Amino acid sequence: MATDVVVPTLGESITEATLGQWLKKPGEQVKADEPIASLETDKVAVEVPSPVAGVIGELVAAEGDTVNVGAVIARITEGGAAAASATPAAENKTEVAKAEKAAPAEPAAAPSGDAPSGEESGSEQTLSPSVRRAVLEAGLDPSKIKGTGKDGRLTKDDVLAAAKAGTAKSAPASAPTAAPAPAAAAAPAASGGRKEERVRMTRLRQTVAKRLKEAQNTAAMLTTFNDVDMSAVIEARAKYKDLFEKKHGVRLGFMGFFVKAAVLAARDVPSVNAKIEGDEIVYHDYVDVSVAVSAPNGLVVPVIRDAQDLTVAGIEKTIGDFGKRAKDGTLKMDEMKGGTFTISNGGVFGSLMSTPIINPPQSAVLGLHRIEDRPVVVKGQVVVRPMMYLALSYDHRLIDGREAVTFLVALKNAIEDPTRLLIDL
Repeated sequence: MATDVVVPTLGESITEATLGQWLKKPGEQVKADEPIASLETDKVAVEVPSPVAGVIGELVAAEGDTVNVGAVIARITEGGAAAASATPAAENKTEVAKAEKAAPAEPAAAPSGDAPSGEESGSEQTLSPSVRRAVLEAGLDPSKIKGTGKDGRLTKDDVLAAAKAGTAKSAPASAPTAAPAPAAAAAPAASGGRKEERVRMTRLRQTVAKRLKEAQNTAAMLTTFNDVDMSAVIEARAKYKDLFEKKHGVRLGFMGFFVKAAVLAARDVPSVNAKIEGDEIVYHDYVDVSVAVSAPNGLVVPVIRDAQDLTVAGIEKTIGDFGKRAKDGTLKMDEMKGGTFTISNGGVFGSLMSTPIINPPQSAVLGLHRIEDRPVVVKGQVVVRPMMYLALSYDHRLIDGREAVTFLVALKNAIEDPTRLLIDL
């Protein structure tokens, strides 16, 4: 008996998704609740579990297809043995696309002794588009890289780490003794031709592009800068990080300090934590901070709820959990919704300065940047201090320049004197 696999409910107001990746192929055995496909929605990737134990039969949809909630994407034969040769058109289309991307410069006819094993071929099939592209660009052998993602799957970070370490290099293919004419004709294009690759935007990237452009078209955006001396926070972190991690089970970072400082500054300047709705201004008596964290498919922005009620330890635990689950692809829809203020830390990637874009309907976003030693004047003396540039982008329709500067100064004062965070000053 065949059981249909349908697209599950994806959350409020979400009616469709993109089939990002098949995790199983026709003829493979699956267990009940074992993930068989990955869907990309406007916000996160969602895995589709098998409703029953059995064998993958027909794949109704192909990777890259747009599928509606409730639509059938595959069928599973319960307890039976499906014929792997009966591969449907959707699977054929997926395999052809993968073959074209996975071996663009391979000879047309490789010697029989160089054929990949079934295990290596299987691992190739489970690579996501972004991971596959990173593997090709770095010239690595994915079978030699240890995956840290869910069920041991490779993530983009795994590939980048292997490339940086210089491991898992792909062995060059041995040239056949008598290359056929088609391969010889293709050689000039492979060695000297300029290449282009056309990759369909993920649904997440489409949504990000749409919302960011919407912000530029709607808000009167302006960015105000300041800098902050990180000496006190660095000293406090160095002094207490071991005790902090031992007690709370999480590392003490800088984001905990900045989230607390932003909450404190937002009390003085409530418009930074407000939004425009029609011809009204909506003020919040709570601060839900959206924090950008890195995921295999790009940055995602989960929300720290009621940040005003959390300690630095509570904030660090929440951010650490978000980061781990972002890499595993297990963040939930509800964790990505809402938010009254955003903090984006481009400094972890080496950014010196930027003008972040507002995340509608929010009215402000704080950009953090890298810490570097710079000469500054302190009490008439030129000294070297670890400095960071801060950038506050805001909707000038709601927030005046005076308010933006006041917010940044309050945040700067709290970071340069962390005692203010303890006494609510």
